[in-house]
Amino acid sequence: MPPPATGAAACRLPPAAWRRARAGGRGPAYNPAMATLFVSDLHLDPARPEITALFLRFLRGEAAGADALYILGDLFEAWVGDDDPSEAGAEVAAALHALADAGVPVYFMHGNRDFLVGQDYARRAGMRILPDPSVVSLYGRPALLMHGDLLCSDDTAYQAFRAQTRDPRWQQQFLAQPLQARLAFAAQARQASMARQQEMLQGDRGTFETVTDVTPATVEATLARFGVDLLVHGHTHRPAVHALRVGTRDCRRIVLGDWYEQGSVLRVDAGGAQLQALAPG
Repeated sequence: MPPPATGAAACRLPPAAWRRARAGGRGPAYNPAMATLFVSDLHLDPARPEITALFLRFLRGEAAGADALYILGDLFEAWVGDDDPSEAGAEVAAALHALADAGVPVYFMHGNRDFLVGQDYARRAGMRILPDPSVVSLYGRPALLMHGDLLCSDDTAYQAFRAQTRDPRWQQQFLAQPLQARLAFAAQARQASMARQQEMLQGDRGTFETVTDVTPATVEATLARFGVDLLVHGHTHRPAVHALRVGTRDCRRIVLGDWYEQGSVLRVDAGGAQLQALAPG
């Protein structure tokens, strides 16, 4: 993963581009004065309590007035099973459940750090787990949601690791191990990932940027496969709005930001989409 983004500028998808939408499937009845919110890559960790506090304020503040909240992966820095008795996990679950109880649907998609979040934790958090990828209707417009790691197809080593760890048999065997053994594995995996990033950074910077970002051909093929004009994802920690042409269609790819040093939220309403940073403190 590249270094955390720290820019605070907002990116807005022009309303005209937003309204050039094909009618999607039936969606929920939206309040025109409200927005649907998207976040990803929070990487909540006891080592960064200020970011957890920022997320909890966000849930009790702006998110409480949303049409829906989508968490597109990497809610936690690591997740080794729903039996992990972490205080942060319990506090976040309680806040998410309170949001859902207040009438705001909460949707969660697995990331590369928290792919072991299961139905037990989802029930405690009052959230519904979505498959990656998923197509949803946003104010009459179909949108493709992904965590984003599947789009980084040039990183063949990671894609092999992903395929292994998403295998239900691998997950069953891993979750059968004692909690401490799983925590140790997660710590080793993080160290190995950091070492690999440092190794790439010390080599060709261009190769690092290519491997850790999406593969353009994969993005175009994915948009063509699902027949949508809008893709929202995280994972790369490069918040931006990208315009691209796929066949005869004008498409947009919105990349969510990470929460390492600040918050990042995408607000979508009937008039457009805005990507903005949230300051901690």
